[in-house]
Amino acid sequence: QVQLGESGGGLVQAGDSLRLSCAASGRTFSSNPMGWFRQAPGKERHFVATITWNGVTTYYTDSVRGRFTISRDNAKNTVYLQMNNLKPEDTAVYYCAASSRYAYRVSQYAGVADYDYWGQGTQVTVSS
Repeated sequence: QVQLGESGGGLVQAGDSLRLSCAASGRTFSSNPMGWFRQAPGKERHFVATITWNGVTTYYTDSVRGRFTISRDNAKNTVYLQMNNLKPEDTAVYYCAASSRYAYRVSQYAGVADYDYWGQGTQVTVSS
């Protein structure tokens, strides 16, 4: 069974940092683009960041660019999201996802429909 498992969420104060991890099991995703999304209460799931299969190219939503960094370790079948200078508006459940699609540009992996595998999510709460 293919599974993506997020960890590393928690309750922090504004300005703090967190590092989320997403470990895959059941198959390797070393050839797949991976992404992070987030969903605040009562809102839709939104794109946060994506990374190509080889880790060379990344793409971020504007609100996190410069504060968040996505990376991956294919040997560990794991993708990370380093989140610095967290803000209360970053509060959400964070999901990792894997895509089976091919796209010409990394920016084309910015939609929920672009991903086929999803984790169960990890809660990030940032207090002011």
